Amino acid sequence: MAWMWRFEKADGTEVPPAVEPEEFTTQGDAESWVGEVWRELLDGGAEQVTLFEDGTKVYGPMSLQAEAD
Repeated sequence: MAWMWRFEKADGTEVPPAVEPEEFTTQGDAESWVGEVWRELLDGGAEQVTLFEDGTKVYGPMSLQAEAD
């Protein structure tokens, strides 16, 4: 099982992440990582993220901007 994030602008355009993600083997690991680096991702141009498991969308997009308020 591979969990991965897609990093996007608010309009859904994919952008490269400011912090290179590691390979995640669990959903919890992926969520913990984004919880730790969301501010750097936001500062680097990503406004939202979507979580995928083996290429299948699990949820998202989830705004990073809302966390900054």
